[in-house]
Amino acid sequence: MTTSSSPTLKRRALLAAGLGAAGLGASAREAGAQAMPELRWRLSSAYAKNLDILFGAAETLGRLVGEATDGRFQIQAAGPGEPVPPEGLVDAVAAGTVEMGHGPASLGAGKDPVFALATAIPFGLNARGQNAWWNAGGAADLFGEVFAKYGLVALPGGNTGAQMGGWFRKEVKGLADLQGLKFRIGGLGGQVLTKFGVVPQQIAGPEIYAALEAKRIDAAEWIGPYDDERLGLQKVAPIYHYPGFWEGGAMLHFWINAERWKSLPKTYRAILQGAAAQVGAEVQARYDARNPQALRRLVAGGAQLRPFPQDVMEAALKNANDVYGEMAAKNADFRRVYEAMKTFRNEAYLWFQVAEYTYDNFMIRARARG
Repeated sequence: MTTSSSPTLKRRALLAAGLGAAGLGASAREAGAQAMPELRWRLSSAYAKNLDILFGAAETLGRLVGEATDGRFQIQAAGPGEPVPPEGLVDAVAAGTVEMGHGPASLGAGKDPVFALATAIPFGLNARGQNAWWNAGGAADLFGEVFAKYGLVALPGGNTGAQMGGWFRKEVKGLADLQGLKFRIGGLGGQVLTKFGVVPQQIAGPEIYAALEAKRIDAAEWIGPYDDERLGLQKVAPIYHYPGFWEGGAMLHFWINAERWKSLPKTYRAILQGAAAQVGAEVQARYDARNPQALRRLVAGGAQLRPFPQDVMEAALKNANDVYGEMAAKNADFRRVYEAMKTFRNEAYLWFQVAEYTYDNFMIRARARG
């Protein structure tokens, strides 16, 4: 992991150090101490410590903030269950049980489906689009209004990029192969697949291997090659389907208790925002750098890559649109944010189709020629 800070963070660190510099006098030093109070915050991560990119993001945030404030603002990262489990993370932050959390907004989709839109939904935005929508397309304001109702502030905290479709004991060759399939998947992806007759299963990551080996489930999705490799699933479910159309670019967030956020000095807020932005860029970069070699190793170890059939993709898209229509009819916030996402997605893909896709498609074909 890099130990360098962004220019903004360095300027903040210099400001913090300068507050106590010689020549300011006692009154200036006292004012500086008030502006830079000593704080100790707890951050609960939704990710196990062996997921070095994801849990490492929380650790990096704490390090950057500590360095920028000369140790006056410390954020200590803890793994799931220390003290709250992933499924309780959003509520724990809102209640002030912990000051911060790190994980997907979709953890809060049970209370409000709008939360899922902030992470990824089936056939939503890719990672580039999700980041652009949040940072420059108005999504931050839309979600900010909704999250404020629940006592939360959210800062983007990374993106996994497009995920894989998961590990299957038998290849999916058509829609009929999904009927009755016991599949470890949750969220809106699970709701969409239910319309095929899939039976979604809620199983923690460390338990997936045993569930597949014992044939309690038929398939399981996790994240992507780098993280999936650690589970060794190719040994018990060798068919590796792609893409994970339910998460084309999963955005993660740093969750902050709204009252704690309001109480922060402006300097600390700026430092926290800058640190989260740097961490967010590093998370996706690390996945993009490590997934290719992990995929090679998985294939060498027995994984069999298979794309989802076109009829499955088309039917899943129709099912997803049906699910969103049902949700929009019941939830005005979901309807408003979903319509904004659709508009942004269509415009983004217009641009990608002209330049990005054309370039990538050429380079993918050129790669085969060496």
